[in-house]
This record gives sequence, C-alpha cells and structure tokens, in this order.
Amino acid sequence: MQKKLKSVFFKNIKILGLIFLLFFTVVVALYITEQKSLSSTKYNNLFDNIYLKKTLNEIINNLEPRYKKYNHKIKSGETFDKILKEYSIDKKEIKYIKENLIKKVNINKLNTNQKIQIILDQTNNKIKEFVFQISNTEKIYLSRDNKDMKFNQKILTIKLEKKNIFKESTILQSLYKAATDQNIPPNTIIEFARIYGFQVDFQRDIRKEDKFQIMYEVFIDKNKKVIETGEIIFANLKLSGQDNSLYYFDKEDVIGHYDRNGKSVQKALMKTPINGARLSSSFGLRKHPIDGFTKMHRGTDFAAPKGTPIMASGNGIIKKVGWCGGGGNCIKIRHNSTYETVYAHMSKFARGMKAGVRVKQGQTIGFVGSTGKSTGPHLHYEVIVNGKKVNSQKLKLPSGKILKGKNRQLFETNKIKIDVLKSEKIIGLD
Repeated sequence: MQKKLKSVFFKNIKILGLIFLLFFTVVVALYITEQKSLSSTKYNNLFDNIYLKKTLNEIINNLEPRYKKYNHKIKSGETFDKILKEYSIDKKEIKYIKENLIKKVNINKLNTNQKIQIILDQTNNKIKEFVFQISNTEKIYLSRDNKDMKFNQKILTIKLEKKNIFKESTILQSLYKAATDQNIPPNTIIEFARIYGFQVDFQRDIRKEDKFQIMYEVFIDKNKKVIETGEIIFANLKLSGQDNSLYYFDKEDVIGHYDRNGKSVQKALMKTPINGARLSSSFGLRKHPIDGFTKMHRGTDFAAPKGTPIMASGNGIIKKVGWCGGGGNCIKIRHNSTYETVYAHMSKFARGMKAGVRVKQGQTIGFVGSTGKSTGPHLHYEVIVNGKKVNSQKLKLPSGKILKGKNRQLFETNKIKIDVLKSEKIIGLD
C-alpha cells in the first residue's frame, strides 16, 4: 500500500509543483500591487499638500522669460520718447534706437494707429528687436547682434495683390448709409463724395430711390485681408433717373476723374466742403441767433455733429489759423488771385495746419465745433471773390479742363476698357 502511494505521489509531483508555483506567483503579484498603491497614495498626498502647491506655483509664476514682447498702437498726442519710456526703456537706449530710425522715418511726426513692436531683453533691459510700421506695406525691422550690441536693419515689404471691386445700390436714407451697407471702405466713400462734391449738394440733390455704382481698387495680402484702398476707377451717381458717370484717367499731368465727354469734374472750388451736413442758414439777411437783431449773414452755415471733418474746398495756401472773434477757431485759405475761403467755429484744427502751409482740395483742415458766437456745432463757410464775400451756393465756378488731342484719344480707349471691366463684374465673369 505504501509503495502504491509513493508511486502515485511521484507520478503527480509535476502537477503539484505547477499548482504551488501558480499560487506563489499570485501571492507575489498581489503584494507588489498593494505596495504600488501605497506608494502612489503617498505621492498623491504629497502633491495635494496645499503648502507644496503654493510653493510650486510661486516658483513657476516668478519664472519670467528672458525676452518680453510689447505691441503698441500709437495714440493721438503720443511722442516717440514717451512711448518707449512707458516700457521702462532708458534715455540712452531710446537715443540709440532713434539714431537707427531717423534716416528712414520722421519720428517727430507719428501717425495715429501706427504700430510699434518691442522685444525687450529683461536681463539687461536692452531692446533685442524693434519693428516700426512705416505704412501698411512697409516696416523697419531692427535686430540686435549679441556680440557687439549693434542693430542690423531691414525693410520688410508686404506683397499685396490688386483687386477691382464693383458695388451698386439704391439710396434709401443717405449715400453714406447705402455705401456702408455694401461694406465700402469709409475712405472710399469720402473720396466718392469728394469727386461729386463739385456738382452735387448731397443734402438737397439726392432723393430717395436714387442709385449709385462704384468700381474701386483694393490691395489685399496673402490672407485676403484688405490692407489698402486705391483709386475709384468708375463712379455713377444716378439722380432722378439721370446718369452722372465718371471715369478715372491716370495719365501724367491730367490725372483725375472725367465725364463721358472727357471733361474734368474738378472745379476751382467744391460746392460743399463738408459731407453729411445740413444747410442750416443761407447767405443773406437774417436775425442773428445770439445778438438778436437782423443783419447780413455773409456766409453759409452747415449743421453737422461735432468732430465732422471739414475739407479745403480748393487747392491753396493757408493765410490764417487761429481765433477769429465771433467766428471762434477759423482757417482762411487763399486759392489764387481771385478766390479765398473761410471756415469758422471749428472745434480743433487738423495736424500741421499753420499759415503758409499748402493744402490740397478735399484735404481735411479741421473739425466741426461750436467755438465763438455759436448756438450749436456747425461750419460757417465763406467764399471771397476779389475781396468781396459772395453766396457760395449760387457761385458759378470755372469748369474743369477738357481733354484734347492725344489725351482725348487715350481717354476714350481707357473708357472702353473700364466699361468692359464693369460689364464683366456685373455679369460675374470676374
């Protein structure tokens, strides 16, 4: 019997060994898992410790990068030195930057919304990179060499693609409202009003249901974003069913907008030197709103919101900029030996306006206000012919030049090209 049991034991010893090995493996695995769980809990408790968290956060928050970038958009009244001092840049560094820029730009004449980018090395408070926007298409890029601390200079040019845009609409409230509803850029709308300003009074001549067409240039970047606007190539203001088409002709010495017959729309003076205004008081006898007695009103008043831009009604040289008594802030322009104009009650003057400065027709010279003897914001506008004040609304101004000879032939060819381009835009070929 004993021999039989031994025989059975030895026959099954391998199976028993496997069972024991399996049991041992399971026990060891459970033990290791338990130890890992305990270890993980310890680490989690460590990191959940509020004091440790605060310490780590404080360390991370105090770790600032070596280089810090600042983007600055120039605001009205800011100077170059004031901007850089705002970012704690010392006088010596400001002087060095100015020396590197002064050959390319006039830093004493900054434009509102121009952009400056500064990358500052916080270890020594020196400028590492400096980018100054010259225009929408050009930037000056200064980068500092770490060895000799001198600036390397580059002019960065943005490549733009020219595109022609055609828009048309019906005027239901105002030209400006109809144009903005078509997403026409504001400066293009102002130019549209300017070129028609020689022959159209936008307050009285435009009626509901009148129409307009416009084809103008835009310059877009690689992201299809409009960076700049160009010339108005074609314009048509259809008043009471009558077309008033204008074509842009860019030949040297005769650049401008012309009607179908090659006659320039530009006259000696614009009919109205302000857009979107209401004729509030005409030339002639009236009861003065402040003085209270009847006297001659030797100008034309246009009511408009404070800050509305006022344009020079013609090319000329400024004779006076300053206080004109009852006229408040005023500007007087001499256009030629015959014509002078006066613009009164301004809230402020445009930048650069002073006696002796030459201005162009349509250029902004100031902004509507209520200075001097005035009951509300408006422009008092005077036209002086050979020393005598006249009614600007009844003045027959010299008409623009008429293209002749070779220029007329070139204009006719150009007009056909514009008409073809306009037709393609209308039917959607381009």
